[in-house]
Amino acid sequence: MKKISIVLAVVLAAVMTSCNEGPAASLKTDVDTLSYAIGMSQTQGLKEYLAMRMGVDTTYVEDFLKGFREGIKTSDDKGKAAFYAGVQIGQQVSQGMLQNINRMIFGEDTTQTVNEANVYAGFMAAVAGNEKVMSVDSANTFVQTRMDAIRESARAKAFADNKQKGEEFMAEVAKKDGIKELADGIYYEVVTEGKGEVAADTCQVKVRYEGKLIDGTVFDSNLENEEPTTFRANQVIPGFKAALTTMPVGSKWIVYIPQEQAYGAQDMGNIKPFSALTFTIELVDIEK
Repeated sequence: MKKISIVLAVVLAAVMTSCNEGPAASLKTDVDTLSYAIGMSQTQGLKEYLAMRMGVDTTYVEDFLKGFREGIKTSDDKGKAAFYAGVQIGQQVSQGMLQNINRMIFGEDTTQTVNEANVYAGFMAAVAGNEKVMSVDSANTFVQTRMDAIRESARAKAFADNKQKGEEFMAEVAKKDGIKELADGIYYEVVTEGKGEVAADTCQVKVRYEGKLIDGTVFDSNLENEEPTTFRANQVIPGFKAALTTMPVGSKWIVYIPQEQAYGAQDMGNIKPFSALTFTIELVDIEK
């Protein structure tokens, strides 16, 4: 053990010539060497954490070490401990929370953002116990009751072209020969007319289907599966459910669904907000 300690001492002493490496270590005993090794081992993954979780540019290592030295010097100072906690939380709010909020409300539209100054003002007012503008409870209520409407309004602006194209598509569908209309602007055309029962919305149904965007892009399909998919008729989007609870077993329809009866303002990845959809639906059976 002593031989290993001496080797470590020589190696470690050789790398501690720069002020960037921190204070010189005294490695006179095994405990001294172990202590130093523990300090080094605790940094595994630190740079990745700083970069990915805290948004720190790790080329500024000397600035980080200055802060680290200051932090350990003032660890018993409650005022400074609170100050540095505020610095850390402030960075997390500005670099992480705000980005997540913007993404949640505005999606990938980077031209729209929340009012950052107001976010900071509200945050600091709540921490300070200042409820002159609104209480924390009323703030929570406002977020819960108004965020969806604000998100939908923002997405309506960002995806106005998509919404318009969907409306134009549905208007053209309505003019086609052989088109029939369900409630709420849903249209369909019969490929095969079945003779079986009609499902209630609580029924388990066996279905073959293919979903397309209005440009013909297939976003979901089970046509290549050996067996049809089984699910409850009310576990799908409203337009799909309307068709399932109207068509007799054995029917195959092409169903045209306006965005209001599909996913509306939701961003479903490959299905953008306010997308009209087309489904080919075959109701194979109703489970008893």
